[in-house]
Amino acid sequence: MDDLLLNDSHPLPAIGFGLYKVDPEVTEDVIVAGVEAGYRLVDGAEFYHNEPQVGAGLRRVDRGQLTVTSKFWGDDEMSRDAVMRSFDATEKALGTNVDVYMIHWPRAKRDQYVDAWRGLIELRDAGRVRTIGVSNFTEEHLRRIIDETGVVPAINQVESHPWLPQHELRAFHDANDIITQAWSPLGRGRLLADPTIGQIADRLGVSPAQVIIRWHLQLGGALIPKSTNPERLRENLDVYGFDLTDADMAAIARLETGERTGTHPDDRD
Repeated sequence: MDDLLLNDSHPLPAIGFGLYKVDPEVTEDVIVAGVEAGYRLVDGAEFYHNEPQVGAGLRRVDRGQLTVTSKFWGDDEMSRDAVMRSFDATEKALGTNVDVYMIHWPRAKRDQYVDAWRGLIELRDAGRVRTIGVSNFTEEHLRRIIDETGVVPAINQVESHPWLPQHELRAFHDANDIITQAWSPLGRGRLLADPTIGQIADRLGVSPAQVIIRWHLQLGGALIPKSTNPERLRENLDVYGFDLTDADMAAIARLETGERTGTHPDDRD
């Protein structure tokens, strides 16, 4: 599996597995299955309500080889103090350190995300977390935290898939040495039935999911597909034995509609 180099000089596995809406009852086994399949990045969050089970799973595998991500939710308050409380709770729930910590949503209408970002900077500078980033930030939000703190996030995790490739945001990320990490990289599974994707998959002898994952990698970003099925977890990682042609990439580019499967950042209070 490829690693991407972050702007803090740490490596980030290009493919991780996400834990959003993974039932706590199966989370521990999913962690074990993911690591056995070869994943080295586990993407969790306070909001997913399964961090104790994530911690239990991590205790059953070689924690040293893994990058563990969590995110500050900020539903009640987006302050520096709220960041500290949430980070403490996450560490306690996981029973281990956090490698990557992010602001889950900017909640821009509250006008507090810069203060929250300062909290993450403090955690990093204190050595409590290795890498800090954000999730669901637009270019406007990114420009503001960079301008007001001087610290550029290492990662921006955003919804991205062939319907919503986020080319303009990716270009801003590239210009500022920010890694694009895609959530909902398969369009919540809806893109798997697309005829164009299917034709490419048939020609290459791979699955539609593998085509889309390969598309993400060839765009130069990272992604966190989700599955609770061990066989599918392995399949989603088996994407290094083929390449998409320029014609394939152009055909997939024509699928862009701007359609989202999740919330627009401006709509999250």
